[in-house]
Amino acid sequence: MSRPMDTTTQGRTSVMRTMMKVMGSLHRLLYRLSNGKLGGSMGKMNVLLLTTTGRKTGRPRTWPISYQLDGDNLIMVASAGGQPQHPAWYLNLQAHPHVTVQVGGRTRAMVAHTAQGEERTRLWTRYIQQYPNFAEYQRKTSRELPVVVLGPETG
Repeated sequence: MSRPMDTTTQGRTSVMRTMMKVMGSLHRLLYRLSNGKLGGSMGKMNVLLLTTTGRKTGRPRTWPISYQLDGDNLIMVASAGGQPQHPAWYLNLQAHPHVTVQVGGRTRAMVAHTAQGEERTRLWTRYIQQYPNFAEYQRKTSRELPVVVLGPETG
């Protein structure tokens, strides 16, 4: 049976969530105003703005997410920094796979799917070659980190 969080831990968690929301809002604002010139990368990682439909609210939700190109597709990993649960954006796109993506100054509609089998193996290997910190995130959690493929919306 799990223990309830003590008030100190709850307070730190609450402060961290608030800080992450503020930083995420600032990141999105700078990215949009500058067409990705500010916030379009974090260190060596390329960053896009992913807008999903909230699975509970039905409202648009936007996150800055690292990505790689794979032909016409964009590849992301739902790491949540190695946390035990999937990030909210991933749960949202499982419920509503049609998303909007802004890369630099270009915004487009795309459709998401989770890579499986050989596709996942190939993309995961490529991803951690470019962004080795994701291998560390995988080591921190027992869940398999989903590799997400965003493809052009057709029809």
